[in-house]
Amino acid sequence: DVTLIVVTKTYPLSDVEILYELGVRNFGENRDQEGSEKAPKLPSDCVWHFQGQIQGNKLKSIVEWANVIHSLDDLEHARKINKLVTKPFKVFVQVSLDGLEHRGGVSPSQLSNFLDEIVEIPMIEPIGLMAVAPLNESPDSAFARLAEIKSGAEAQFPQIKFLSAGMSHDYQSAIKHGATHIRIGSSILGERPPLI
Repeated sequence: DVTLIVVTKTYPLSDVEILYELGVRNFGENRDQEGSEKAPKLPSDCVWHFQGQIQGNKLKSIVEWANVIHSLDDLEHARKINKLVTKPFKVFVQVSLDGLEHRGGVSPSQLSNFLDEIVEIPMIEPIGLMAVAPLNESPDSAFARLAEIKSGAEAQFPQIKFLSAGMSHDYQSAIKHGATHIRIGSSILGERPPLI
């Protein structure tokens, strides 16, 4: 049972409205500015997923329009969310598969300690792991590693049930290795418009 999240970053609101009419309810945005503009204009049965790198000063806005964050990798951000929300907020913890800081993610060796801290924060509801396959590794190899990491995390923390992995070019491999949420943009909406 795989949840399709259509990534609408850089695409206009009109595209999102067409997708809604076609039955899509899960939408992904990487930038607060776009998500905060689009989300209020769609019906309330939509689920909005924030999957970009988190900037602390944008969190107040992000938790107002997003229903789920896929890229939590910083305890300070978790503590800030805890103070901003009035009911438990769903998060995926981002895991780094390549160790590159600029791409974000908790290192696999630190994941257990990170989750130990996260589960103690009252308004944070960790539901799974998220990762992006490294550029210099085959998706099959990367997602096989990710599946092992997720299995270990779920054994220790049963609430880590879901796996957010796979984009337009590698989602089939991600599903093969247990992805429950895939984040697809260009395969559905066509070539991405240039960023303004």
